Amino acid sequence: MEEKIVYFEKPGASNTETTLRLAAKRAKARSITKIILASTRGETARLAAKTWADTGIKMVVVPHQYGFMSPKQRFPDELVDELAKQGHSVHFGTMLFHTERFYGIETPKVMADLLRTFCQGMKVCVEITFMAVDGGKVEPGEQVVVVSGTGRGADTAVVAIAAPSTRFTDFHITEIICKPFQTKAILPPPMPPPPDTQA
Repeated sequence: MEEKIVYFEKPGASNTETTLRLAAKRAKARSITKIILASTRGETARLAAKTWADTGIKMVVVPHQYGFMSPKQRFPDELVDELAKQGHSVHFGTMLFHTERFYGIETPKVMADLLRTFCQGMKVCVEITFMAVDGGKVEPGEQVVVVSGTGRGADTAVVAIAAPSTRFTDFHITEIICKPFQTKAILPPPMPPPPDTQA
């Protein structure tokens, strides 16, 4: 089996439209009807709803939890209702990789940082899938497409077998659809050692 992975030269919101298109294409190819989408302010969710209209795709949108960066939720209340009328859902859950302990390990340093070695979006894809299953929006064992990004917009998409956070090892990423190629600042090569001046 061969499948293409798209690598974006740089991470960020400029890749959003392409990511949404690639996610829908892969969902159709795998007969997947549910996409889990990270959206903190609602712009990505609005664009996804427009892009995926009439495709049969239903979204589970996962914003930041309440109180994460400010007391006020940044995801608009009116958009929750608007998406619900279109058959989508929004889930505000606890961001598991920001808690003290998860699955017996200290996640902020171990789990989140490990997943960021792929890219920031990969960490978010895993986290929001657990959140969606824990919140009853996705069934354990359900095959889904998951979309997230680096900062604003979307630049990462995967196909995954969903699982609740209590059954961490049941979760699997089966395909990478797209991700940023450059996932962190590329450092210059180290300076050569000074020449040996000793006679």
